[in-house]
Amino acid sequence: MATDEAFKALADASRRELLDRLNARNGQTLAELCEGLDMSRQAVSKHLAVLETAGLVTTLRRGREKLHYLDAAPINAIADRWISRYDRPRAQALADLKTALEHPMTEPTFVYTSYITAPPEKVWQAITDPAFTRRYWNLTFDTDWTPGSHMIWDNDGVIIDDPEQKVLEYEPYTRLSYTWHQFTPELVEAIGMDADKGGRMRTEPRSHATFTLEPTADGTKLTVLHEGFPEGSEVIHSISGGWPIVISRLKTMLETGDVTAVSFRARARV
Repeated sequence: MATDEAFKALADASRRELLDRLNARNGQTLAELCEGLDMSRQAVSKHLAVLETAGLVTTLRRGREKLHYLDAAPINAIADRWISRYDRPRAQALADLKTALEHPMTEPTFVYTSYITAPPEKVWQAITDPAFTRRYWNLTFDTDWTPGSHMIWDNDGVIIDDPEQKVLEYEPYTRLSYTWHQFTPELVEAIGMDADKGGRMRTEPRSHATFTLEPTADGTKLTVLHEGFPEGSEVIHSISGGWPIVISRLKTMLETGDVTAVSFRARARV
């Protein structure tokens, strides 16, 4: 009943205002979100808890700070199912929010959270061990995983080797971060991407991805944070479609042991 929870969360004007604030600037602390609001810190905290339960907000810790990120997926699902079926005026609040979410953010950021029924140690192995990444991603990394170390990406035979591809953080079973590959001409050709689009994506600053693992009662909360995009980025649109596929396949592999082959073109979005 995720849709029901999202509807209930969006019914409150204060919670919609918090989402608007995260849409304007993602990754805020509780203190930052409280600034200028006619609400107590405790009230804001409670509203954020409701939004997180509904899947509209996800959180990550950096040191002592707890950062809040907007996850628009439930809103888009509501829009697809309901706004398209009924007159827009009847759902104007949701429509306005959806429209706002579709505008580029000041600092475009992609966040995706998945709850996996497997211990953090197993999830960690799945995102670092080539024997696992090859199964659900058709991708392997050649690196010793030491922060600052070089990474060579093998996209099913397409080698992406660049000195700026490197490990940023490596905290076993907790946190992993590395810079992203570039869209080389070889990769663009292999995935059937328009050459002009690939060229534009190649001129963008190098982004980076961070995996955060948190133990839960049933397994692991895995959050992928992909950031460092310029305003109007084409790369973020590509990876936003690819990450849910990759993480869904990872989850399936760990929970069932079964993962079907994925086309190179489909998974190469990331």
